[in-house]
Order: sequence, then C-alpha cells, then structure tokens
Amino acid sequence: MTNSTEKLSTNQLVEKGLKKRYRAEARFKAYGMISVSIGLIALLALFTEIISKGTPAFMQTYVQLEVNFDADLLEITDVTDDTQLRMANYSAIIRKALIERFPDVSGRREKRSLYSLVSVGGNYQLQDVLRADPKLLGETKSIWLLADDDVDSYYKSLGEEAYLGRLTENQVTWISSFVDDKHLKKRFNSGFFTSGDSAEPEQAGILGAFLGTLLTLVVTLAISFPIGVAAAIYLEEYAKQNRFTDFIEVNINNLAAVPSVIFGLLGLAIFLNLFGMPRSIPLVGGLVLSLMTLPTIIIASRAAIKSVPPSIRQASLGMGASKMQMILHHVLPLAMPGMLTGTIIGMAQALGETAPLLMIGMVAFIADIPSNVTDPATVLPVQIFLWADSPERAFTERTSAAIMVLLVFLISMNLAAVWLRKKLERRW
Repeated sequence: MTNSTEKLSTNQLVEKGLKKRYRAEARFKAYGMISVSIGLIALLALFTEIISKGTPAFMQTYVQLEVNFDADLLEITDVTDDTQLRMANYSAIIRKALIERFPDVSGRREKRSLYSLVSVGGNYQLQDVLRADPKLLGETKSIWLLADDDVDSYYKSLGEEAYLGRLTENQVTWISSFVDDKHLKKRFNSGFFTSGDSAEPEQAGILGAFLGTLLTLVVTLAISFPIGVAAAIYLEEYAKQNRFTDFIEVNINNLAAVPSVIFGLLGLAIFLNLFGMPRSIPLVGGLVLSLMTLPTIIIASRAAIKSVPPSIRQASLGMGASKMQMILHHVLPLAMPGMLTGTIIGMAQALGETAPLLMIGMVAFIADIPSNVTDPATVLPVQIFLWADSPERAFTERTSAAIMVLLVFLISMNLAAVWLRKKLERRW
C-alpha cells in the first residue's frame, strides 16, 4: 500500500514537472514569436516611412511658359557658336516670359518673387533646346521649365495640408493661376538618376554618388578579394600551427570587430598624411574599405576551405597532384561559393559604411560626375548624410529616395550572394 502510494505521488510529481516544463517552453516560444513580430512591425514601419517620404522625389514639378528666344536679350549673334550658347542670358528671356504672363507685377521685390518660381535649371533646359534646334532663335515656343523646389513642394502637397514653406501670398496666387490654366504639372524626375549633386534641391541627383560608390567598390573588391583568399589559403593549407599563426588568427578575429571609424583614422594617417594621396577620391575610399572588409573575407574563406572534405584532398594527392594543383583544381572550386558569399556580404557591409569615408574627406560637396578612381567623388551613404542635414523639404524627399536606391542596391547584392551560392554549390 505504501509502495503504491509513493509510486502514485512520484507519477504526479513527474506529470506536474512535465506540465511546468511544457508551459515554460510554450512561454519561450511565445516570447520568440512576439520578438520576431515586433521586429517585423518595426521594419515594416521603417520601410513605410522611407517609401512614403521618398516616392514624391521621383516626380518633379514643371511650369509651362511661352518663351521668346530673343537674340538681343540672349546676346547671341552666331547661334552656331557653342561659346555664345553657353554664355547666353537665358534668365532674361525667362523673366520676360513671366512678366508677359503676369503683366500687373511691378516693383523689384515682387518681380524677384515672381522670377524665383522657375528654377535656375531652366537656363540649362533652354540652352539644350536652342542647341538642338538653332532655328528657334527669334521665335516663340511653349516650353515646360523646371519649377523651384518650394513650388514643387507646395504643388505636391495640394489636396492635403498645403506646405507653404518660404512662399509668399503673391507667389501662392501666381501658382494657383498656373494650376487653373493647367500650366503646372508633375513629370518623372529623370534628373534624379542622371544628375550629380546640387545646392538646388530640384536639380540634385544621385548619379555622381552612385558612380562614386561603384568605383569605390571596384577598388575594394580588386584589393580585398585576392588578398583575403590568398591569406585564407595560406592559413588553412600551408601555415603550421604555432604561436605566430595563433597571433595572426586572434588579430584577424579582433579586426573583424573593430569599429569602422578606426579604419577611417588608419586611412587618414597612412594614405592621406603619410603617402599624401588626394582626399575624396574612390581610390582612397576603396583602400580604406578594403582594410575593413579583409577580415570578413578571410574568415569566410577559411570557413569555406575547412568545409571541403579531407577525402577530396587525399584523393587528389593520391592521383599524383601536387599540393598547389590540389588547392587550385579541387579545393578552391569547391570552396568558391562560400568565398563569394562572404565577399559579397563584406562588400554589402562596406557599401553602407559612412564613418571611415568621412574621415578621408569624402564628405565634400561634389557636383561633377566621376569618370575614374582618381576623380573627386562621394558615395551614396555620404550623399544621404549630406542631404539629411539640409533644411529644405525637397532634400528630405531626396534623402528618403536615395535610401530606397541604397536599399535596392544592398538587397540586390545579398540576393546575388544567395544565387551564386546556389549556382556554384557542389554536393559531395
């Protein structure tokens, strides 16, 4: 009787312990699901905020004017002379068109307000139009000109709570007149993808920063990939296990965790101060980012080499191959998917870095489009940093739009890493 009672109580204790353990596991699972849900909601909110603010930047407001290409106002005597076309006074014919549109405007201040409705980029538009069709000299043509950023922000906000910004009451009246006559409309902002940076938001684009990013990444890849793979091969296949190699391994692992700004300081001290290289060029930026990316590539490459079964090496050596042939013909091809994946992830990390590039002067305002690795340039993260610090609302739109482009770039690189791994992966 006593034994059966003790057995019953033991079973009850076990069942009670199991129920408690199951409840604890259920709570742990619920906590994990809640954590993941909070993370996804936060990510969704972030993307929604960026997309909602950045989408308007892909459209730009234009104003229609009847422009008379008056040769006297333009100060052009020979329309085939490219120098005269570049130096012509296009602002004068834009102002004349605005005054003819609003003849009641008088006084210097009112005229200045009226003239500011059209962007200074309209001058370059008229230059391109006249260069394409010289017969327009002396003729009148209806042309859609780039509107000022304040006009653009106001027009995009119509139907909601109108954003006046720096617009005066008179300017709002003139804009309303353009809207009523359907002489104001939004077009796709191709200049955002084909222009460099500008102090005027309506003319600012990401092409210069995008090409600067590509050139910087090309330099980074050209330096870090071969050196990283060679270092991994040496450490895994040739180096003996001793204090020296242990010291190297510890330092590689430590360098992978060093803050990126430290690499910027290193680049500032060595490449700029010691070697006297120019500031704000993709070559220096690539050198700095390659230093930062090397530990990641070495660690990923070593892991990929370790994953190759020893039987592959033994079979190759058994067939008479030398150690170098074994590495080049058998180990490397099998390890290459992991190496490429680690390299692309390291490059994606380098793509999003700002701090080391700020240290080497890539924060400069550069409007020209770079053509090689020695031309002054900036990169997308730094361009975003510069635009985010600008007070104009139009720059806020362009900041979010540039973030969208950068995210697409990063996602594409990560998808490429996954695709390459699946494409090149070999099973054994």
